[in-house]
Amino acid sequence: MVDPENKNMLWERQLIEKVALSSLREQRRARLWSIFFKSLTFLYLFILLFLWLGWINNDGIRKSDRHTALIDLQGVISTDSISSADNINRSLQQAFKHESTQGVILRINSPGGSPVQAGIINDEIRRLRTIYPEIPLYAVIGDVCASGGYYVAVAADEIFVDKASLVGSIGVLIDGFGFTGTLEKLGIERRLLTAGESKGFLDPFSPQDVRQQEHAQLMLKEIHNQFIKVVKQGRGDRLKDMPEIFSGIVWTGERSIELGLTDAIGSTDYVAREVIMAEDIVDFTTKQGFAERFAKRLGKVAANMLNGGWQLR
Repeated sequence: MVDPENKNMLWERQLIEKVALSSLREQRRARLWSIFFKSLTFLYLFILLFLWLGWINNDGIRKSDRHTALIDLQGVISTDSISSADNINRSLQQAFKHESTQGVILRINSPGGSPVQAGIINDEIRRLRTIYPEIPLYAVIGDVCASGGYYVAVAADEIFVDKASLVGSIGVLIDGFGFTGTLEKLGIERRLLTAGESKGFLDPFSPQDVRQQEHAQLMLKEIHNQFIKVVKQGRGDRLKDMPEIFSGIVWTGERSIELGLTDAIGSTDYVAREVIMAEDIVDFTTKQGFAERFAKRLGKVAANMLNGGWQLR
């Protein structure tokens, strides 16, 4: 026969165990939900961070019945910049081949850069205009469109500016530094071994060589003439017959219209709305992530400081 007191104690113990187990299950369930929601929150924050830094590229182009395609050409035109020929030409190709594109705007804000990269973009614009003759391309200039930037712009059907934009600088330069005097003061001896008398061409640590300087000047003149030819080809009879235009000087947007360097005052919205007649603007600009930009630029600054480079500026 079971003692009633022991029976009550057993029942109480079982009840306490059930309550404890239930509490542990509830705590475990709450902990799992907490981990789940925290994980979602962290994932959301990481996605936002990656998007903000540009590590996740969104290349999807939204659909539109009729739209104006926009491509931004910003900053220096070079192989390792967002405005490289590869990036700009890829954007141009996507914009032209989209079935709903009514016209393309190339929005330029650039001081110039590589004549090779600018020439490749110019050639691609002309090629695409031949393939898609019904789709016009207009250049819209922001603060500045100089040298390499203008080299690209002259391939457009028309060029629009703000009255205060800076346009022109049709010229070529090569720049660098000379450290020979500095080395002497520091007691440093420059030791340069070459096979080929001009292999150390324009070496910044060696005295200037007259023959090398003359050869560099000839190359500058040759590239300048190529630039002038492209400008005349693009602007045609609109260009005024003035030697000063090709002197490397910069003009205001208002004055550039008078000289035939550009065509009219107009913004991106104006050209889309009033010229192309497709007010809906879709951005086709190729995006570049922060990590990619950083990796490409690493080490370039020192190389440019020491060696200089050809620039349409």
